[in-house]
Amino acid sequence: MKHLHIDIVSDIACPWCAIGYARLEQAKKTLANEIAFTEQWRAFELNPDDNAEPEPILPALARKYGRPETEMQSAQADMMAIAKDLGIDFSRMQERYTCNTFDAHRLVKWAATRDKATAMKKALFDAYFGRAEDVSKAGVLIGCAKAAGLDADEAERILGSDEFAQAVVDEEQTYQRAGVTAVPGFIVNEKYLISGAQDTDTLVDAFRTIADEKADTQV
Repeated sequence: MKHLHIDIVSDIACPWCAIGYARLEQAKKTLANEIAFTEQWRAFELNPDDNAEPEPILPALARKYGRPETEMQSAQADMMAIAKDLGIDFSRMQERYTCNTFDAHRLVKWAATRDKATAMKKALFDAYFGRAEDVSKAGVLIGCAKAAGLDADEAERILGSDEFAQAVVDEEQTYQRAGVTAVPGFIVNEKYLISGAQDTDTLVDAFRTIADEKADTQV
């Protein structure tokens, strides 16, 4: 069977990252009899300033993009509909506040050592978009760790330390230098970048093309 490895560059605060991963899962399911996939989550921060005051998301987005708040609300509503069709919970995404996700990325790195990075990432998406929780807060992060099947006491210990901090910093700098400026980004076999939350059929076609090219070079 052919094999592809995907580095998933994303942020917990990015709704398109949650949508993109749901579409990736659909593509992997479609290709289950053709291609074996491995994946690794890579850190990216949309709001890297850990001293910034949390703001309601709609006015914050309106200011960031220079667009009316009503336009941001409409765009968010469209994403909520897309998410619902994919079976992911965005029910309170318009109630959320901006927040820093550095510590959340540290816990995803820790979760990866327990083979639970995806479960942790999904728990964080659920907390932020489904329940409008502040995923910079230790209590929320510990709750997400428990939801992912991880040890709450260990999560609390890691949050009280600087463990995995340098790993997150190094990773963010690596992908910035590689030219990744927006998320999600799927880097396939450390060679091909698929940018944005592409639809499932587009991903299926891209993965087949890449896997076939890889097979040809190995003949």
